[in-house]
Amino acid sequence: ALQENTGYVSIFLFLSAIINTAYSEELIIGTAVGNVAKDLGLDLGRLMDRNLRVVSGTKQDLFKVNPRDGVLLVNQRVDREELCAKTVPCITNLKAVVENPLEMHQVVVEILDVNDNSPKFPEENYTLEVLESAVVGSRFQMEGAHDLDVGLNSLQAYKINHNQYFRLETEEFGEDGKVPFLILQRPLDREHAAQHRLLLTATDGGKPSKSGTINVTVIVSDVNDNSPVCDKQKYTITIKENAPAGTFLLTVNASDPDEGLNGEIEYSLRSKLRGLSSEPFDLDSKTGKLTVKGGLDYEEKQVYEIKVLAADKGAVSLSTHCNVVVRVEDVNDNYPEIDITSLSSRIPEDAPPGTVVALMGVTDLDSGVNGQVVCSVPGHLPFDLKPSPDGQSYSLVTKDNLDKETIHMYNITITAKDLGSPALSSTKVIHVDVLDVNDNSPLFTESPYTFYVPENNKAGMSIFSVSATDADGGENAAVAYSLNRKTPGPTVTSFLNVNEANGTISALKSFDFETLKTFQFQVVASDSGTPSLSSNVTVNVFILDQNDNAPVILYPVSSNGSAEGVEEIPRNVNAGHLVTKVRAYDADIGYNGWLLFSLQEVTDHSLFALDRYTGQIRTLRSFTETDEAEHKLVILVKDNGNVSLSATATVNVKLVEPKEAFAASDVKSATKDEEGNDVTFYLMITLGSVSVLFLVSIIVLIAMQCSKSTDYTSKYLQEPNYDGTLCHSIQYRSGDKRYMLVGPRMSIGSTIVPGSHANTLVLPDRRRASGEVSSYLFLIEIIFPALTDHLLQLTFSSLAGRGGPEHPPHSKTGGRFSSSAHHMSFTTGLWAAWRHIAVDCNREGGIEVKHL
Repeated sequence: ALQENTGYVSIFLFLSAIINTAYSEELIIGTAVGNVAKDLGLDLGRLMDRNLRVVSGTKQDLFKVNPRDGVLLVNQRVDREELCAKTVPCITNLKAVVENPLEMHQVVVEILDVNDNSPKFPEENYTLEVLESAVVGSRFQMEGAHDLDVGLNSLQAYKINHNQYFRLETEEFGEDGKVPFLILQRPLDREHAAQHRLLLTATDGGKPSKSGTINVTVIVSDVNDNSPVCDKQKYTITIKENAPAGTFLLTVNASDPDEGLNGEIEYSLRSKLRGLSSEPFDLDSKTGKLTVKGGLDYEEKQVYEIKVLAADKGAVSLSTHCNVVVRVEDVNDNYPEIDITSLSSRIPEDAPPGTVVALMGVTDLDSGVNGQVVCSVPGHLPFDLKPSPDGQSYSLVTKDNLDKETIHMYNITITAKDLGSPALSSTKVIHVDVLDVNDNSPLFTESPYTFYVPENNKAGMSIFSVSATDADGGENAAVAYSLNRKTPGPTVTSFLNVNEANGTISALKSFDFETLKTFQFQVVASDSGTPSLSSNVTVNVFILDQNDNAPVILYPVSSNGSAEGVEEIPRNVNAGHLVTKVRAYDADIGYNGWLLFSLQEVTDHSLFALDRYTGQIRTLRSFTETDEAEHKLVILVKDNGNVSLSATATVNVKLVEPKEAFAASDVKSATKDEEGNDVTFYLMITLGSVSVLFLVSIIVLIAMQCSKSTDYTSKYLQEPNYDGTLCHSIQYRSGDKRYMLVGPRMSIGSTIVPGSHANTLVLPDRRRASGEVSSYLFLIEIIFPALTDHLLQLTFSSLAGRGGPEHPPHSKTGGRFSSSAHHMSFTTGLWAAWRHIAVDCNREGGIEVKHL
């Protein structure tokens, strides 16, 4: 036993230990009243891991335990009178629960009374009517005081102030304890003194003692000199708690020897504390019959002590108190209650039989066999219940091996049934999930992924996302994404970032189509299981061109770098004479790089005309003597992007006499002939290389198609107005999942319907078993014109190094330029043949030509 200044603690160990402890009420919150860990012999070093706690059977948690040292502490204000009223001893039951392994022990706490209540009378003033004919020695019962404390702290004595007419006596009377009586010491004389004022004091036995007072006024009257007398000192009756309203209990009978109104008695119920009673009973004021009003509950109160006031109807009414004791008998009217104190709702499928799933307490407010409860679970479930020695708690354990693939969750119905007649029962459902082991790797929704990203994207913003799922559950299915950065050397992953939670991929820098057109990387999806499983997927990214490059004037260019030049022509030239050709270049492709020329400013609109597609400036008529010798032409060059970009060039035309013009013309002709020969030679080499690459591509494609069945059909329509030009761009529409080859007479937002005449080649994105062929077609469709342009650029760069033209004359082809009308015509025919053959051969791949 552990002795403390607040009480004592004694421990008795059974299979489930029972700890008895006692302490005084009204202790300060946080006061230690014992040490549960020491009493149970628990290892203090493992106390935090075992999660020691106490569970109260009531709604108020009066106590708590310190999980670090096991000290039992006061958690709320404890008022013994509120908890137990007059019951001695005052007991409250707790359950101490520890885990790892799970154990539950009973803690019985006795609450000791302290003197915190003073004796109180029902009223502050009491009036007593006494006949003047009352004989010396007459006894007058007073309303006694009540003290909520028990034992020595309860009411112990009464005293009255000194007077010559009355003295005080007390008698023990059942549950009420001491009852005060006023004893007449000398005859009363109403004519001498009509009233007597007394002070009755009640004191308890506490240290220090507490007291309460009542002012007693004694009114002396004459005539009615006999009080009613009960025929029994105490009436006792037993009634079942489910007795209906109106049930007859007993009849209280009192007699008065007086005659007339002085002998006619009237009955009424009185409360212990003040005024009329609120007990669940009714009393007939004339007959004294006591009946049930309703609301009897054995669990709330087992015994009712009733005071029945019997008073006569004399002018000065005399009365007495008849005491009635009603005992309530228990019936089985309370259902058992199941309280889950600990639950492990997630059990791995490899848990061995006997694994504890839950701990629960079972209570029934009824008494006797009505309060004895038996719990059970369905027999077909792989679970069983193990009762504690006192039968007040159970542990739910597994009795068979679990199999998550057969049943992944259980709803276990626990039935608690008492032994009353008829028996009452209640149920509680416990949901238990069977945990899986990590045996599934994450799977991506697509493999590989292909995304199209416009250039000039905002750095740090998401550009696309990947998604993977895991067939496992719980943490085993939680997928985290990462980039595969194990590739040696510099990789594109250095400027990519992936959100590990949702697979959103963001670019850390802005892409430039002119620098990077496509790249590839791998994303790894890993689950959170132990050990972790993972899979990866290849992501192909194609950069889409945006109109972010303004046209660059190649000719004319002055020595200081400005787009300005001087052209001299003879005055005698005819209409249609080629003055010069403005050359420009745009790094973008498609519509973004397709340039148009226009005259922004000219001194005489009747003299010169500008071809909007070629940039050639020609005369409209012959010059006259009245025409000025110098003319300024400002040419605006702009692309066809959604937001058009432009540049300007200035050409100053000087009219000279024929002699001077012929001399300058001879020099220029010689230079142009030399340059033309060089250009022709390099163009032949370039176009020959492109033709060889084209033929190799056709042979490979035919070989791939011949190895597969040709169950699908494809068709194409020849546009009758097709002009043979290759000013087009390739656009991928993700919403329609198709590729579009857009011609110069189409805008990007245009809609093509069957039968329309426009240069749009629609390629549906059909990803089937032969998807590699479609991908091959698409790559050639992009690479072929791009490679052609690249070779042309290398050709003219080489010529520029030798003093030739740095750039070819401008004629748009796939977003780049061609050197002459011959090259444009050749490329157009070559590309049209390629499209015709590729589409006709790819019946297996699923590319269907809607319009050509």
